[in-house]
Amino acid sequence: MRNFTNVNDIGPLSEALSKARFVKENPFADQALGKNKTLLMVFFNSSLRTRLSTQKAGLNLGMNVIVLDINQGAWKLETERGVIMDGDKSEHILEAIPVMGSYCDVIGVRSFARFENKRYDYDEVILNQFIQYSGRPVFSMEAATRHPLQSFADLITIEEYKKSRRPKVVMTWAPHPKALPQAVPNSFAEWMNAYDCDFVIAQPEGYELEPQFVGNARVEYDQNKALEGADFVYAKNWAVCADANYGKVMNTDRSWTVTKEKMALTNNAFFMHCLPVRRNMIVSDDVIESPQSLVIPEAANRVVSAQTVLKEILLSL
Repeated sequence: MRNFTNVNDIGPLSEALSKARFVKENPFADQALGKNKTLLMVFFNSSLRTRLSTQKAGLNLGMNVIVLDINQGAWKLETERGVIMDGDKSEHILEAIPVMGSYCDVIGVRSFARFENKRYDYDEVILNQFIQYSGRPVFSMEAATRHPLQSFADLITIEEYKKSRRPKVVMTWAPHPKALPQAVPNSFAEWMNAYDCDFVIAQPEGYELEPQFVGNARVEYDQNKALEGADFVYAKNWAVCADANYGKVMNTDRSWTVTKEKMALTNNAFFMHCLPVRRNMIVSDDVIESPQSLVIPEAANRVVSAQTVLKEILLSL
């Protein structure tokens, strides 16, 4: 595997899950693989789980790890061609990227949707510039449209906790005061469509995701109906995706908050969320603190997903 940006890069999911199990059971078995190799993690946006888990994964593999915060301690980067650089951006990304590539063997990039131009976001301009100009394998630590390391960890968690061969997985929109990208829901939907499960997306009118991500999922606009018989409930907010209102918050209906009463409609479902989470907006205290909450083991599996991906990239070098 040269680059990792979506579910198609990981290969058959059954094999990927088997590799992840090995990594989880033997976290230090492949330290020789990363010896004298350097991982560069480039952050255009803030991070907690992604930063710590991916750094830990690199160290488990014996790699040297460099972390670069573009907005703290680095030159501000211009990302557009044809711009007269007479403002506060001192360096162009097209010079910065090959320089970064010369200092490392593998690059992880985190760059969120800007909500300024849908085409720019969905073309994944920054991530693809790294792939094109760095000369190194590149993996996404969350891009504008997908968060594959998170979705792989979600899949690992569902596989570990499922009680039936083909569980019902519901991804439900929930209210949030700010406009959040579609990366996590897009990615989760993409991975669940590739997995053997009964997948349902619950959302208010106007919050439809792009058809390429919805795939074969059943879409419900009645949250209560969607939750009936669910084995896993994945709560997540996202902003409007439709072109006319792209990136806007059009609904903050608190009746979509995942509560104990909502979870009572399920098949004693496990609750999942990628974190950070706004308590009593996305989910009530009693749900996220319940024995059915998987948010901590889900977050812990971020090391496993990152290490599995890094291992496959190192094997390709």
